[in-house]
Amino acid sequence: MLRRQAFKFRIEPTGEQQRKLRQFAGACRFVFNKALALQQANREAGGKFIGYVAMARQLTAWRNDEETSWLKEAPVHPLQHALKDLDRAYQNFFAQRADFPRFKKRGRGDSFRYPDPKQIKLDQGNRRVFLPKLGWLRYRHSREVSGLVKNVTVSLSAGHWYVSIQTEREVAVPLHASPLAVGIDLGVVRFATLWDGQRETVLDPLNSFARHQHRLAKAQRQMARKTKFGRNWHKAKARVQRIQRQIANVRADYLHKASHRISKNHALLCVEDLQVANMSRSAKGTAEQPGRSVRQKAGLNRSILDQGWGEFRRQLDYKSQWAGAWLVAVPPQYSSQQCPECGHTHSGNRQTQSSFLCQACGHRENADRVAARNIRERGLKLLEGQDDARIACEVNGAVRPSAAGTHRSEQAATAV
Repeated sequence: MLRRQAFKFRIEPTGEQQRKLRQFAGACRFVFNKALALQQANREAGGKFIGYVAMARQLTAWRNDEETSWLKEAPVHPLQHALKDLDRAYQNFFAQRADFPRFKKRGRGDSFRYPDPKQIKLDQGNRRVFLPKLGWLRYRHSREVSGLVKNVTVSLSAGHWYVSIQTEREVAVPLHASPLAVGIDLGVVRFATLWDGQRETVLDPLNSFARHQHRLAKAQRQMARKTKFGRNWHKAKARVQRIQRQIANVRADYLHKASHRISKNHALLCVEDLQVANMSRSAKGTAEQPGRSVRQKAGLNRSILDQGWGEFRRQLDYKSQWAGAWLVAVPPQYSSQQCPECGHTHSGNRQTQSSFLCQACGHRENADRVAARNIRERGLKLLEGQDDARIACEVNGAVRPSAAGTHRSEQAATAV
């Protein structure tokens, strides 16, 4: 099995290297924005979409132009990759997977990538990496890098530069040691409720943003009082970025530990196919049709996004592949309103946030545990090709197996 993995480290550049890092990031941003402006002007003139090959010729002309000859100071491969990023953004827009590409702003998502592994040298013994036109960069070596280096991405976050080294290596097809199948119900009061057929496991929410919300708001108010783009304003902005980075790091650490533990202990992971973007959409409405309970919905949206459901799902997806497990996504409709004993589905079954009482058979249980049980049963039936007729939503590609061998079907069949 081919395993691709990225190793991210914080680098410690010298003063001259920091200047070059910002210069190269700015050059890539300039090329991206200039190509996007050219695409828009070409579209308004009635021309066809300019592909990557034709746009790369424009890059050569820009590098040779006297007004933009400073682009030659940056390595050419990251500039070419900026054009590839724009081409991919357009393809995602054409496929209705993303919005229309937008211009990049300085200080927001500054990064660039070296795609050619022949130009990259990694010296783990001396904790340094060689990148074209930057030389040897020191980095904080926290773990060993395994596999062949394929590309390197350099990014700026909260005033610190990081290097992400993507590797590729062949590993043996893993065979999961556990026969258990687990249903996972995500929530706000409970981050996750797990049911494996015998026992329940509850993961409490971390609420990383809520813990630092007041401190972040205070820093943002202090920043708003400063003269924009002044020296004190930049200091206040750096303080806000540090707090935001701390919130993101704490959340990521919690999600990584939880997803690793779940994928390691279960051979089949059954999750809900949640549309987080739709669930956290604003209820403000329009001037003609204003929404109701906007303030309450905004608080709920903030709590949903604070949990990181989308990132948790992504981590479960690839970590289940690495562990030799399966990930199955099932329709989320009525998962907490369907009785796991008799199958009766009614909105009145879930009386409160945590209380479930079936109006048909009188079964009483925690509502989150009921949802986890139903998710598990739906996942097993969906994997066996015996989807319950009560599930009104048609599932397209809900089963997401990894690139491992056929032994997983046998494991999933025995996962009870």
